[in-house]
Amino acid sequence: MPGLSKWAIRRPVVALIAWVIALGAIVGLGSQLGGALNDSFSLPATESTAAQELLSNGGDGAAGSGAGARIVWSPTALSSTPTGGAVDPLVLSEITPVLQQIADLVSVSCVTLPTGAGLGPNCPAAPAGMTPDQLKGLPQDQQEAINDAGAAFAAASSAVSPDGSVAYSNVTFVDGVVSAGDATAFLAAIKSANTDQLQVGASGQALEWAAQEPPKSEGIGIGVAIIILLIAFGSVIAAGMPIFVAVVGLAMGQMAVLLVANFLDVATFAPTLAAMIGLGVGIDYALFVMNRFRQAVLAGHQPKAAALESVETAGRAVLFAGGTVIIALLGLFVLRINFFDGLAVAAAMTVLMVMLSALWMLPALLSLLGNKALGIRLPWGKKPGKVHPEGKRWAQYGHGLQRRPWLTTIGAVVVIVVLAIPVLSLRQGFADDSGKPEGSSSRIAYDLMSSGFGPGVNGPFFAAVKLPAPNDVTAFTTIVTGLSEAEGVAAVLPTAQMVPLIAMNPDSFGPDGTVATIMITPNSAPQDAATTALLDRLRSEVNPGLEASTGAEIYIGGAQAITSDFTTVLTNALPIFLLVVVGLGFLALVLLFHSLVVPLTAAITSLMSFAAAMGITVAVFQWGWLAGPIGISGTGPIMPFLPIMVFAILFGLSMDYQVFLVTRMQEEWARTGDNAASVRRGLAGSGRVVMIAAAIMASVFLAFVPTPDSTIKLFGISLASAVIIDAFLVRLVLVPSLMSILGKANWWLPNWLDRILPRVQIEPGADEIEDGDYAGGASDGGDLPGGEVVRDQVSV
Repeated sequence: MPGLSKWAIRRPVVALIAWVIALGAIVGLGSQLGGALNDSFSLPATESTAAQELLSNGGDGAAGSGAGARIVWSPTALSSTPTGGAVDPLVLSEITPVLQQIADLVSVSCVTLPTGAGLGPNCPAAPAGMTPDQLKGLPQDQQEAINDAGAAFAAASSAVSPDGSVAYSNVTFVDGVVSAGDATAFLAAIKSANTDQLQVGASGQALEWAAQEPPKSEGIGIGVAIIILLIAFGSVIAAGMPIFVAVVGLAMGQMAVLLVANFLDVATFAPTLAAMIGLGVGIDYALFVMNRFRQAVLAGHQPKAAALESVETAGRAVLFAGGTVIIALLGLFVLRINFFDGLAVAAAMTVLMVMLSALWMLPALLSLLGNKALGIRLPWGKKPGKVHPEGKRWAQYGHGLQRRPWLTTIGAVVVIVVLAIPVLSLRQGFADDSGKPEGSSSRIAYDLMSSGFGPGVNGPFFAAVKLPAPNDVTAFTTIVTGLSEAEGVAAVLPTAQMVPLIAMNPDSFGPDGTVATIMITPNSAPQDAATTALLDRLRSEVNPGLEASTGAEIYIGGAQAITSDFTTVLTNALPIFLLVVVGLGFLALVLLFHSLVVPLTAAITSLMSFAAAMGITVAVFQWGWLAGPIGISGTGPIMPFLPIMVFAILFGLSMDYQVFLVTRMQEEWARTGDNAASVRRGLAGSGRVVMIAAAIMASVFLAFVPTPDSTIKLFGISLASAVIIDAFLVRLVLVPSLMSILGKANWWLPNWLDRILPRVQIEPGADEIEDGDYAGGASDGGDLPGGEVVRDQVSV
């Protein structure tokens, strides 16, 4: 990669033309051949997967799949409809035109009605009951059983709540898919139906992204980054260069994400998450290269020589740091879950593109622009060719840390531990519509269904039953009865009373007569701990007893069951993931620094940053702290994939800051053998640029918090907290304090290992600098307090 950067500097016009061609090719391919995004995932060897597979094979694969949508309504002025409630003629006269409008959409197959035949081109015929003449030929007890079953079926499957206040219609889509235009029209019709007399909502996974505006968070993050860079560089052009380079790289990354969707399942929120990560690291990577170029120019180097110096130093660090982030992200493949594979490749491709932009396009631009890259100087900006001592304040800060390193170390650890305390109550699960903003269509539907039919109706379980023999009504009745009597179950469908009527349909138990479905409605809401406890009780206590007594096989599925299984799979895979990611990061740092203590410190402190960030996340999203100002309308469990994704991203970013900071310390250690001075000079040389980079990164992440998408909001808070804690508390306080205490032990490596490990340098050796690369030579900085000298460094 340094060779690519050198080529871009020496032949900038050719390099930029090649870059534009590459950009056009990727954008063209992504726009024309991009795949479809989807949130599907499979969990190998789990009970919820077994349940879905059994139902699919038995011809009832739609059970629990979440396909379609539901429209819910309730009159808000019941005094005007004292008898009919939600199905009063006055209410129906208001809601039926809305249902018809939705039924007329091209994507809609049918809209059911709680009072009769459905609306739409493909509504199924109502099931035919037995005629009186057919009943007359049956024994009296069988006639009564069938009549009771019919009454029970009508009551249990009614789309009107027991008190009559709430009713709903189910919507099915053609081939289970709704177009973006129809989804938008669907929600617009629902929104317009809300009046002072009628409250209407709609829910369904297919509608999730329809009403959301294109995210504007990138613009907010870029605006904050520009302000920080203008203050730091004192030049409009210099401040704009990292932004421009990052945005171009991000555009390539977004198109690459669409290409990846052709081969892997890529979640609908993956492009936004990749944009969040790519924009942050892209600006940081370009910042490090641009900062080193500016330092060299201000120290008196010719622009082309300064560009070569920047890619030989900061460029190598960017390559190492970007590679670490990509490795950490691709480490998610060890989980062997397709959902993570798509996220990992999407984010890694975006990081790769912004890294290439910083190491290919930026060096070419610097070479082409020369001193103009620092143009449009602001009043506080510095003139090229004038040496300015760097790091006086940071050197003083380093002296302050080293006066009482034990105090600052203990203080930093205490703060991190306090921030991490909430993580002990971490509860994982997928967010439901109770966390949506109040007044939103999905929140209205959730609240109405809960009030009319009970909280568990929004998150039922599905029991997939493999009967011991075809049409074994006795076994099925025993299972239905046993599940209905389990603690925490509000209702089951079908009930035991319905079984005689179901048994009369030859297709009720699938093509081979051995597969049945039972819907289990809990007493508690989907996100309540009691619902998770019910799942555990069904699987560990109730079902084994029923299987033993009937010979059937019972598998519990549904959204909440998938959540539980997802968490279990991640928990089991976490040790392997940590071993791979942390292990590879540790080995890379051992190779880079020829030390065991520095990499060990980096790994442990990264885990500490992660724990503190997750503690903040739990406090905000699970406990509700600062939920109002942040715009969180409801609390609940943390998505099970968040911790492992945040760690993968954080570990890569924390290694970035560790490399940029400790590399300077290693340079001084190799030159002087003085650990205390090396720590101070490392802070003086890299402390400020790490602080600026982290401030930009955190600003980009926080800019995504106002988005209405709860998943992106969750990632924004978690990643911003992680960066702030890791950079400002861990890398700039805890690590230098700890390294000051450890002294020479920081750089210890067994002699035999030191001899066999190859030498990997971020800063080039003298033999790597070609003749003519540096026109203008080295220039000394000023003496810092305490007699320290930071060579070739100028203030950011």
